[in-house]
Amino acid sequence: MGILYSEPICSAAYNDDFNQVYQLLAENALSLNVQDKVFGDTAIIAACRSGSIRVAKFLLSKNADVSIRNKKERTCLHYIAKKRFSFLDYLMIIILMPILLIGYFVMMEKQKKHVSLMRLILSSGVEVDAVDNKGNTALHYACLSKSHKIIPLLLEKNADISIKNKAGETPLDIAERLDFSKVIVMLKKSK
Repeated sequence: MGILYSEPICSAAYNDDFNQVYQLLAENALSLNVQDKVFGDTAIIAACRSGSIRVAKFLLSKNADVSIRNKKERTCLHYIAKKRFSFLDYLMIIILMPILLIGYFVMMEKQKKHVSLMRLILSSGVEVDAVDNKGNTALHYACLSKSHKIIPLLLEKNADISIKNKAGETPLDIAERLDFSKVIVMLKKSK
């Protein structure tokens, strides 16, 4: 089940419809950073929410503004850090696991794409320590998701591990509360 956007370019970006995004921008270049009326998402946020690397890369080549925040005060970086496998992803992995470990390779490919998208957005100059309406940074969400491959990328860009969210927790506090030992070690090494 997807998100229903009021802006066609956001819908196209979320649905990974590269041709439609291309056509909409060709017709109206001003739609590049238009915000959806319901969620406040831009096309780059929508592409990041769905994990669409090709569309995100194209939008960045057109100078999409990665600093724009939606109604939850989130940037595209927040959504990449929050991204988890969907129920359907897990179901497919479980079904395919017994068949020559195909499920494992499907999972690894999805993780690889996720990391590539994070690298792409981090290279665009996005504000690494942007906080949303809950006071969370991308690092908070990466810690909540136990994203072993995403956390080091954020730390390389000097993500601040001391920022407290509105619940008074730092990313390290979250990792300790959830007992994510590898995440705790990564965060402590970065101090």
